[in-house]
Amino acid sequence: MKKAVILLSGGLDSATCLAIAKSKNYDLYALTFRYGQRHEFEIGTAKECARSQRVKNHVIMDIDLRAFGGSALTDNIDVPKDRIGGNTSDEIPITYVPARNTIFLSFALGYSESLGCDDIFIGVNALDYSGYPDCRPEYISAFESMSNLATKSGVTGKSSIKIHTPLINMGKHEIIETGAALGVDYSLTHSCYDPVESGLSCGRCDACILRLQGFKKAGVIDPIRYAN
Repeated sequence: MKKAVILLSGGLDSATCLAIAKSKNYDLYALTFRYGQRHEFEIGTAKECARSQRVKNHVIMDIDLRAFGGSALTDNIDVPKDRIGGNTSDEIPITYVPARNTIFLSFALGYSESLGCDDIFIGVNALDYSGYPDCRPEYISAFESMSNLATKSGVTGKSSIKIHTPLINMGKHEIIETGAALGVDYSLTHSCYDPVESGLSCGRCDACILRLQGFKKAGVIDPIRYAN
């Protein structure tokens, strides 16, 4: 079987992306980051998602983006709450972590090359994406081109790296419908930017609002508990 590296945060999108890769009969190699985010609840959910899909190996990488800050997820900045519809402005939200997907994909590229693997899956979304610049199709295309200039396999012409983005043109409800059809257990996932101390999702940040709206539109009950 072909191998695939899947970026797995423990959230709804990455769990669905993992299931899609499995449905395509790849051997799964998951990569999760402990990057100095506000909480580590999602690390636990990533482990559970990996177990549920029987990945071949799950690497949890430690990098500390708090050294840079610049985001409500890695700095002492309040997470926006109660914005109906999530982020609806044209501004890039303060929850954007500078260059995060570039950093994560670079690690995934190194992991895939070490495995002799040409396929990387990432659950980015260009519709319900909260305004993040590194979730756009043109960004993914540029990174894929760079990958094939920067790797041994790409330079020698033996193979080429493919960045798979199966969710990129889906609405949140379509992602949930796809995952439900593949048997994803969404009770194992965590989406909240700012959970309460017990680990319950806040129900008020952009990520929670988009998740709740997606489940409602899909006609599926969200199996996780919320503090609000």
